[in-house]
Amino acid sequence: MSFPRLLCAGALLCPVAAVFAQTTAVEQLPSITVTSTPPTPYDQYQLPSPIQTITAEQAAATVNAVDVEDDLKYFPDLFLRKRNEGDIQAVLATRDWGVNSSARTLVYADGVPLSALIANNNTIGAPRWGMVAPDEIQSIDVLYGPYDAAYPGNSMGAVVEITTRMPTQFESSLSSTESWQDFSLYGTHNTFLMNQTAATVGDRLGRWSFWVSADNEHSDTQPLLMVTAASLPAGTTGGFVAWNKLGQPADVLGASGIQDSDYATGTFKVAYEVSPDVRATYSIGRWDDDTHSSVDTYLRNAEDQPTFAGVSGFASGYYHWIEEQTMQSLSLTSKGRGDWDWMVTGSVYDFDKDTEQSPSSVAASGTAFSTAGKAALLGGTGWSNLDGKAAWHPLGPNGGQELSFGVHADEYELVNPTYNTPDWQSGRDFSSLATEGNGNTATDALWAQDVWQFAPAWKLTAGGRYEWWRAFDGVNVNGKTTVIQPDESARDFSPKLTLAWQAAPSWTVSALVGNAYRFPTAGELYQLVSTGAIYTSPNPDLQPERDWSEEIRAERRWDNSLLRFSLFEEDTANALVSQYSPLVSGSSTEYQYVMNVGRIRNRGAEIYLDRGDWLVPGLEVSASVTYVDSRILADAGSGQSQPAVGKRAPYVPMWRGTAVATYRLDHRLAWTVGARYSGQQYSTVDNTDVNPNVFGGFDEFFVMDTHLDWRVGAHWTLSAGIDNLLNRKYFLYHPFPQRTEVAEVKCKF
Repeated sequence: MSFPRLLCAGALLCPVAAVFAQTTAVEQLPSITVTSTPPTPYDQYQLPSPIQTITAEQAAATVNAVDVEDDLKYFPDLFLRKRNEGDIQAVLATRDWGVNSSARTLVYADGVPLSALIANNNTIGAPRWGMVAPDEIQSIDVLYGPYDAAYPGNSMGAVVEITTRMPTQFESSLSSTESWQDFSLYGTHNTFLMNQTAATVGDRLGRWSFWVSADNEHSDTQPLLMVTAASLPAGTTGGFVAWNKLGQPADVLGASGIQDSDYATGTFKVAYEVSPDVRATYSIGRWDDDTHSSVDTYLRNAEDQPTFAGVSGFASGYYHWIEEQTMQSLSLTSKGRGDWDWMVTGSVYDFDKDTEQSPSSVAASGTAFSTAGKAALLGGTGWSNLDGKAAWHPLGPNGGQELSFGVHADEYELVNPTYNTPDWQSGRDFSSLATEGNGNTATDALWAQDVWQFAPAWKLTAGGRYEWWRAFDGVNVNGKTTVIQPDESARDFSPKLTLAWQAAPSWTVSALVGNAYRFPTAGELYQLVSTGAIYTSPNPDLQPERDWSEEIRAERRWDNSLLRFSLFEEDTANALVSQYSPLVSGSSTEYQYVMNVGRIRNRGAEIYLDRGDWLVPGLEVSASVTYVDSRILADAGSGQSQPAVGKRAPYVPMWRGTAVATYRLDHRLAWTVGARYSGQQYSTVDNTDVNPNVFGGFDEFFVMDTHLDWRVGAHWTLSAGIDNLLNRKYFLYHPFPQRTEVAEVKCKF
């Protein structure tokens, strides 16, 4: 185990020893008053970024929120890419960056990173949302932009801070959720089901408190992939004549990636009140996945029998995927009652097992798969993080000045071999190494920030972050070719500055500027693997992207209402952009690669309105509209068919909007209607994907959802709703869910 991981392990173990050492003298310590709701990061550390907050009560009323990440799907300037109920690859897109940019957004729970900065994609790069149970949530805060020195450059999109609570007395919950999706596309017409059972129990025993949560979910998905070819195989019928996103022939031969998944998640969290002002918290979470993916051929032979016709795309969409992952964290936190606040947090995440097995080919006639195949492994992949921060109030907690500072260390290790096997279903006999992509990244950082209210109506925040990054131990294997990749390193300083003016009792105007560096992930540098029909190629020569952001924000608050208007501009040099190209000329099989784009500029405007008791008592409405002019201004690298300068940046729509209305008849009954809109997106740097309403394209879409929540007595809640009420059919590379009914029954004591 490397030094940073040992350091994090020490961070997990040393405070535990201190806690248990103090248990021998419990009677000698003064009595303490226990509180169940810890302060949020903004109660203790004054942060300059634009902040959007949702409480636990508001989260519960979110339209058809099945999992924790669903609470974010109506936040302004965010888009939650969730392909289906139970999707384990849900990532966030922000106003500046798209759905394949997981490393440009940070997600934390009580200061512990849930983000998987091992990659910048929709697969292993997705946040580990399941490590938090919905019933634990106290609030969710979202910060926009890289304006806070406490966060690394990955904050250039947004930062999500989930604050959880601990129980003050015994409580428990049990819920059951069902969903039904009626899906019809090309030759697939079926109903896909999901059922989830979740339970929590918590209690407080003196200085100790604990949470236990368990979740079991079975999910059947709509096809996530389509099998295509330039033409229908000779001697077959039943396929659909179609084109790809570039307008080239790409006939649809069948559906694949039809996943039948069983997920099991368990978490345990225990807290100990070390003193009236200090709390120690340990948590461990375990997540298991057993997924079988099937295919559905539309092709028929001359005898009108189903056939794969030897098309390899059917083999890559048929697989068995087993995952077992564990996360542990330990934190020691002050409660913000004096001139000093502080927090130390360490966490470790391990891929205990991750194996995807698939056949290498299919029969030229009939629907048989080859016995030989491949097994892609990620076991041994993992990461560790250590953070320490403190805040000093030289004039007292409310004295108008706060100096905060901190340290950070992390290490990410990617281990990703793919083996040939004579029997892919057994998963035991790995005959030879086909490909391998291994490597590590590590980052150390120091930061400091001063918040100074130098006049009654003026507040200045100035800070900076210095980071040391390196990539090392990179190796790639392809067949008999082995390449030892060179080590890379970089160090940079990121200044931040915010000036806020209280122009009137209800008006605040802020100007924000911030510099951020986002370093390449191990996945971008070293991963060499096939995911379904997509082959990923590494690029060990990637340079860090440098982001400079500016924003002017005006905000008015009155009664229970909020109006916010923002003008923003972001200039990114060496932007890391993922692209797809045919594996060979004329092939429908693609490979994915990452390149540095010389310069991308995003500038735009956002308006957000939140009104309570609008028109009638109990009616809450919120709406946001975001416009972004996103342009490539310099050198788009290689791989495009046309010059890219002046084109729109990939995956950033020009317009995006949300609207939500919740009517609360009383404290027991709430009805919510929501709508989301996104304009068309390009996925190529040269904007040649002009045919978006196809598999692989990125559509414009307008989706409406509705939800009814009814509290029956003191302990029971019934809810029902419909996602995609208008049954819109759209693609964001994958075919996205069509109309889906959701129902839940919950009992809580």
